[in-house]
Order: sequence, then C-alpha cells, then structure tokens
Amino acid sequence: MAADSVVAAIFNSSPDIVDMLRRAFEPAGIVTVSVLTHQIREGIVDVAAFLRQHDPDVVVYDIAPPYDGNFQLFEHVRTMEPMRNRKVVITSTNARHVEELVGRDDTVYEVVGKPFDLDRIIRAVKEAVYSRPTR
Repeated sequence: MAADSVVAAIFNSSPDIVDMLRRAFEPAGIVTVSVLTHQIREGIVDVAAFLRQHDPDVVVYDIAPPYDGNFQLFEHVRTMEPMRNRKVVITSTNARHVEELVGRDDTVYEVVGKPFDLDRIIRAVKEAVYSRPTR
C-alpha cells in the first residue's frame, strides 16, 4: 500500500455490500478494510483494536434495519476513543429514515447499488479525508 493511499474502513451488515463498495473504492484509489456489524454486536471483533491496527482515514458505516438498534450500535462505536477525530460517512438503504435518527449534522448516503450512488459515496469518502485534521 502506498504511503499516500486513502484507507476506508467499511462497517456493514452485508458481505455483498462490502464487496460492492470494495470493488467501487479500489479503482478510485481507496484501500478498504471491513467488519460486519454483527461481529461488533456479538463481540467477535474488538472495534477499538481494529481501528488502531488499520488506522483508517474514514469509516463508512452503514445503518441497516432494524434502524433503531443499529443506530444505537453506531452511536456506541462513534463514542469510542479510537473514533475521536475520525471522519465518518454514513450509508443506509433508507437514507430518509436514518437521517431522522442521526439529525441534521450528518448526511446519509443511500446505497442501492446504482453507479451514481457509489460515485457519491466515493466522493464523500475523499472529501472526508481531505477535511480530516492532521495528526
């Protein structure tokens, strides 16, 4: 991996969506690492250790149904120390509903597999990286 590579951590409930995002991100110069959200909920993956190990520039976090419970998991992850100062791009298959949960400060990008949707997510990841404070 080149020193100037962008690294995105994909947190998603669907292996198929993780694969789709990986295939879209890699040609755009975004290296991916991923965790399935059920692995976080079940304690299979230590999220803090994962974030320290991979040190992603941005986390692409999907909030899937059931939205309320998965939003609570997202909020838990978001408050962890290794998430401090880390940019997050939120995705969902129902952006309108999730926007009501997360509030006005966060944009939710809808993932339905259309190339336009993927281009918007790639752009959001790159914009998040450029706006990340230097360490």
